[in-house]
Order: sequence, then C-alpha cells, then structure tokens
Amino acid sequence: MLKKMFAAVLMTLSTAAIAVPFGSQSILVVEDGTGKILLEKNSNVVVPIASLTKLMTAMVVLDSKANMQEEISIDREDVDTLKHSTSRVPVGTTLSRHDVLQLALMSSDNRAAASLARTFPGGPTAFAVAVNAKIKALGMRQTVIEEPTGLSPNNQSTAADLVKMAVAASRYPEISRITTDSKDVIQIKGRDVEYHNTNRLVGAKGWDIGLSKTGYTNEAGRCLIMRIKSAGKFATMILLNARANSVRAMDAVNIRRMLAAENGIEEPKVMRASVSRHKKAPAKPSKRRRAK
Repeated sequence: MLKKMFAAVLMTLSTAAIAVPFGSQSILVVEDGTGKILLEKNSNVVVPIASLTKLMTAMVVLDSKANMQEEISIDREDVDTLKHSTSRVPVGTTLSRHDVLQLALMSSDNRAAASLARTFPGGPTAFAVAVNAKIKALGMRQTVIEEPTGLSPNNQSTAADLVKMAVAASRYPEISRITTDSKDVIQIKGRDVEYHNTNRLVGAKGWDIGLSKTGYTNEAGRCLIMRIKSAGKFATMILLNARANSVRAMDAVNIRRMLAAENGIEEPKVMRASVSRHKKAPAKPSKRRRAK
C-alpha cells in the first residue's frame, strides 16, 4: 500500500512548483531549529485533537517525577464510557507506570492514559492543574485539554499550538523512544501480549521518524504529529482532520517528498494544494509554502 502511494506521489511531484492535493483540513510543517514554516493550511483553526492529547499527558507525568517503576492497576474508572472504545488492557491488570506510559503513547490505549491521570501524584485534580500549567508555559493560547485521553471533543487546539507541543515532547528522550517503537511485548496477567504502534509509517522503509502520535475520533478525524528527517532536513508536521488513514498517510508522503525536493535549493518554489492532481500552479519564489 505504501509503495503504491509513494509511486503516485512521485508521478505528481517535481522540483518545480506543482499542484499538490492535501486531504487533511489543517496542516503545518515547520523546519526544526529555525522555526521556518514550510507548509501551512488552516493552522489557526481550533479543532478537536483526539489522542494527540496523550503527548501532553505523557509530558506532565514525566514532569511530576513519579516513580516509573511503581506498579499501578487498571481500574473500572479507566474504562471509556464516552465513546465505548475497546482496549486490550483488561481491568485489574497491574503494570509498572513505565509500561502504562508505553501503552498510552505507542498503541494509544485509552485506559492506560486514564490510569496515568488517576494515579498522578496528588490525583486527577493535580493532573488537571499540571496540564493547564504546561499549556500556559508552552504558549498554547488556543488550546483546551479537559481529560487525558483525547476522547472528549472538548480537547481542542490548532496546528500552530500543536507544533509547540510536538517540539516540547521531542525533548523528552522517553517520549521520543516510545513513540518511535514499532511494537513491544508487555506481560498482561502473566501472558506476553504484543502491541503495535498506531502509526504504520513507524518502522516503514525509508522513514526516519523522531516523534510520532496519531489520533482519531469522529469529531477530530484522522490526526498525526510526526517529527521526520528527509534528505538531511528535519521538520515537524501536524496533520488534522483527514477523512481516512490513507489520506493522512498520503499527506505525510507528500510532505516527505517536498522536503527531499527542496534539499539544496536556497529559494524553494511555492507548493500549493489543489483539488485536481492535474492542475498546475505557476512557480513563485517564496519563503513559505501555503496549502489551500
């Protein structure tokens, strides 16, 4: 599937300015280190962020200096009664906080994320205070996070705010490592269970990923945060509200190709999104690429 998508991208892209269709409703691609915006589309529109929330949950848990080897149990309180999402972590499972964090980030387990907030030093109220303080410290002025999983549509932000969260999260070695694990085996009630990363691009040939987190609810659509390296260029991408996994993946492939095409070009050409794959936009020198 990925090979077919990549082949399609190669046919529609060149180093000249071209029309590229992007399916995600909000997009922001920022060059690491410089903060230069490489691609932007609706980056200040406030939308639900689904499980991208879990990056914030992970940061405040690690900031709390809680004992990551302490064993915590999955409780009935951690079961999703809002969306009734499934989980492969049964109630009564006891795991180290580290393993619970692994499940919350890598396989985006909602019970795991809920238990991290419930067992936060000082309890759920202290967790909420820590989240709000972190949002303020990062300057995320258009962000509201009410709970740790992202299941609530009230957890909202913008691509512009989320890039701040992504950059901050990438500075935590544990978050970078966990979110770029393609799979892990965790013992659940005496039985080894294999869990996989919700981002299928992690571990895929040709991808150099330094941070990853997916998200999905009906309200948020398919979302993705990734920090990638392509042809020597490091960048962080935010993709929000794509209608399908395949659309989200195609957007990511298009962006990776864009970064590769720009390698060595001082004044990159304008890349514009279009409805039709065959419609071409005239080339214009620009420091920013704006997707429409």
